[in-house]
Amino acid sequence: MKSYTVFLRFILVATILTKGLSPVQAQSGDQILDGIGETGMIARYVFNGDLKDWSRNNLHATAGRNATFITDKRFGKVLSLSGESNDFIQIPADALTDMESLSISGWVYLRSEKKGQVFFDFGKDARKHFFAAPVGTKSQVGFQSLITSGKNNQKGAVSSSITLNKWVYLTIVVDIPSKTMLTYVDAVPVGESKQIPRELTEVFGSAGEKNQLYIGKSLFAGSPTLDGMLHDFRIYRVPLSKNQLTGIYTNSQRGRSNVAVNVTKVEDNLPEFPLTQAQLYNAYLIAVPDVQVETALGDLPRLPSYVQGMYKEDMVGPKVRVIWPSPNDNSTVLEAGRYTITGRVPGTDLQPKAIVTVKTGTAAAPSLKLEKFDLNQVSLQADAQNQETKFIENRDKFISTLAVTDPNSFLYMFRDAFGLPQPPGTKPLGVWDSQDTKLRGHATGHYLTAIAQAYASTGYDKTLQANFAEKMNYMVNTLYEMAQLSGKPQQAGGTAVADPTAVPYGPGKSTYDSDLSQEGIRTDYWNWGVGYISAYPPDQFIMLEKGAKYGGQKNQVWAPYYTLHKILAGLIDIYEVSGNEKALQVATGMADWVHARLSQLPKETLIQVWSTYIAGEFGGMNETMAHLYRITNKEHYLKTAQLFDNIDMFFGNAQHAHGLAKNVDTFRGLHANQHIPQIVGSIELYQASNLPEYYRVADNFWYKAVNDYMYSIGGVAGARNPANAEVFTAEPSTLYENGFSEGGQNETCGTYNMLKLTSNLFLFDQRAAYMDYYERGLYNHILASVAENSAANTYHVSLRPGVQKQFSNANMTGFTCCNGTAIESSTKLQNSIYFKSKDDQALYVNLYIPSTLEWTERQVTVEQKTSFPKQDETELTIKGNGTFDLHVRVPSWATKGFFVTINGQDQKVQAQPGTYLKLSRNWKNGDRITLKMPFQFRLDPVMDQQNVASLFYGPILLAAQEPEARKDWRKVTLDAKDISKSIEGDPKRLEFKIDGVDFKPFYETYGRHSVYLDVTLK
Repeated sequence: MKSYTVFLRFILVATILTKGLSPVQAQSGDQILDGIGETGMIARYVFNGDLKDWSRNNLHATAGRNATFITDKRFGKVLSLSGESNDFIQIPADALTDMESLSISGWVYLRSEKKGQVFFDFGKDARKHFFAAPVGTKSQVGFQSLITSGKNNQKGAVSSSITLNKWVYLTIVVDIPSKTMLTYVDAVPVGESKQIPRELTEVFGSAGEKNQLYIGKSLFAGSPTLDGMLHDFRIYRVPLSKNQLTGIYTNSQRGRSNVAVNVTKVEDNLPEFPLTQAQLYNAYLIAVPDVQVETALGDLPRLPSYVQGMYKEDMVGPKVRVIWPSPNDNSTVLEAGRYTITGRVPGTDLQPKAIVTVKTGTAAAPSLKLEKFDLNQVSLQADAQNQETKFIENRDKFISTLAVTDPNSFLYMFRDAFGLPQPPGTKPLGVWDSQDTKLRGHATGHYLTAIAQAYASTGYDKTLQANFAEKMNYMVNTLYEMAQLSGKPQQAGGTAVADPTAVPYGPGKSTYDSDLSQEGIRTDYWNWGVGYISAYPPDQFIMLEKGAKYGGQKNQVWAPYYTLHKILAGLIDIYEVSGNEKALQVATGMADWVHARLSQLPKETLIQVWSTYIAGEFGGMNETMAHLYRITNKEHYLKTAQLFDNIDMFFGNAQHAHGLAKNVDTFRGLHANQHIPQIVGSIELYQASNLPEYYRVADNFWYKAVNDYMYSIGGVAGARNPANAEVFTAEPSTLYENGFSEGGQNETCGTYNMLKLTSNLFLFDQRAAYMDYYERGLYNHILASVAENSAANTYHVSLRPGVQKQFSNANMTGFTCCNGTAIESSTKLQNSIYFKSKDDQALYVNLYIPSTLEWTERQVTVEQKTSFPKQDETELTIKGNGTFDLHVRVPSWATKGFFVTINGQDQKVQAQPGTYLKLSRNWKNGDRITLKMPFQFRLDPVMDQQNVASLFYGPILLAAQEPEARKDWRKVTLDAKDISKSIEGDPKRLEFKIDGVDFKPFYETYGRHSVYLDVTLK
């Protein structure tokens, strides 16, 4: 057997030019362009024959007059602007809303030295705008760039005029946290200005405010337009570094872009700390004991992330975070016996050991023990002071906005795909459901689920409930009518292709393509195979089978099965809450279409497809197909669900040699929310198939994700290595070394799916750790993701210093993935407060939220009255009679005690933090159970940099309220033996101060803030 030791953390120094590779698992596809994650890009206009945006945001430009493209010796086809007054380019105003920083880059070939020509000019007017003038303006000679909110006597960044009649690569970087604007020529810095606004909103306003975004045209009246050629104009939402610019410039010189997926982090731009300095409580550590662990043959051991340490000076410290090696396979456990693993404690020379015993045999998987209540059985209530809770507030924002949506907008692209007329006045959705977007239709799936949940949850308002019933019926009837058209003759006696495996090329085409433009989309639904339904033709599914990758070109695709999963899941949700048989028929019809196509593919093809970055993202298709099997009992749906096995991640390889089923971390470096829904599907597959390996995949994934990749709000993604805001870090337990990506972290939809996985796992195994995590993610991410005064919500949630949340989609007219899951999250906020045993002999109280449960199976009502978390107790009142076990969660943070009274009488209980306490009796009508769990302050450090920590009060994350953007972590000094001595404030309002700085719940924070602090204990 091998003995593993962990090596000291090392720093990778790499740039785009060195092309250093990280050992993370590769995913093919355009994840990274020139070393910059795609989430950092707002728009890219190559100008090689059209004005289309090559990014996933589809912010296509328009021309002041017909755009002229000419052939250039260096770049091929490029855009030529003549200098005439109406010859310019305009970008959609939506491009510049709610940004932290901004970078503009592109190639320009200037043919005139007229002053006042601009490379671009973005803003409201000539007073509030951001421009770059390559040869200066009437008042300033030279290459000038200025961003101003209306203040006078500013000249911005100025350098020598650019050379005429030569291609020059210009870049302007506005770094708000650094309070700096830099200009570059051919990736060399030439100008700098410290005279910039404190916030970009001072120039561009907030979301919804319209700006004029011109390329080649000035907002100054009477200024000349640009006379020159343009190529590869890019807009980024992050401040590009010199190394990143050098990478873009160098790759362009070579006539190509670098689209390598797994590059090392480009910049180490977080504050650095000595790696050998013990931080926080680790500075008081004396020893960490060794641990004994057992594991089954072939399964890597599950090592404890936290071990009780020994502290000096009478210090009572928390459990110690130990970082263990994470092998890429299970070769160390293929023989029975004992071996030793050596871990490390960050900043110390302590090396605790895990003595592992490998035993023959297989660990048993648990059976399903609990069930969820239907949404209509649980209702949210006002708090103990009769005030609206954050749960009701957020629910009502979404319910009221959903109620006034037009279903026809969500059906627009379906009708477009089928060549059907639109009802008069119908407006299409925007963003990822716009005409050319290959993901269009995804929002419709989320919408189906949201209106189903809204219908089930609005029993308190019959008018609202009728509204959602009408919307459900209209959506299903329309989709049913279209699905009935597929694969059938357009008219009697006409030809048609009923076989899903025989779909031909589109009329007049020589290959399959993903062209969804009004001119290029195929609408020959009679050739698509029986049962087909989607907001685009079948080509993307077929192209994916043939190896197509992710991207915006006609020969590329964007996750067709991801979109389909949303649609099928929404149809099933409507069927389950309303019994609408047509909804089930549409779902099974398309499921049969999928089975027909995938069942003919070799396993090797499926392995390759599901391992492809984004293109092969299938959401939870395995979950949906397994769900259909449980509904219909048709075996081919279960087989189809298993065709979606991500074999490389689940089982290591086709031989099922290792992978997550054997507790091997096979998801490091991968796109988080591409894979979390697949894990949700694995627990559904376990329930449908009873194959234990599916349970182990889900259980092992959850433990690793929460312990090795989690930020304090409950999100699990956002990496500098690989350079993408949406991926897991390159290695586990390296959040500080490899995480905190500049483009953001914590996709909100990722946490939505983590909560879904968590509650599903809890049905099998009633570990309190599951609901501790659920509480964390629910309060500190999902509740915190909604705007103050509307249903707008977050995509990424950055946790860097001095950031602010970015909200979008207030009116539900343009959806990203996270806008989609948001309308689901906020219409089912009550769904995990209570669970019951399958035999109705036990009730689990998981969350302390004011609510009413109608346990109709027992003819019992449970009322929960509390102002939690502004109160550290809750009261449960039983209405009805009966003998059952009441299991109440003792949170892991409840270390100051957990006290129970029943009908005013103190109960002697053994309540351990991080467990469930069982209260068994013959309950009588009117029985009152009071649970008190005193809150205290605690720190939640980053696992590999302990002094960088978040502050919690009980379950609630507290954010420092910042006056402006900043680059460094806010420094805080706290009393080592009792951090509460350094904090003052009002627990009933959850408002606190440290050294005069305000702290309040993250879910009530809307301005600039810091969630992580640089903490020193004294």
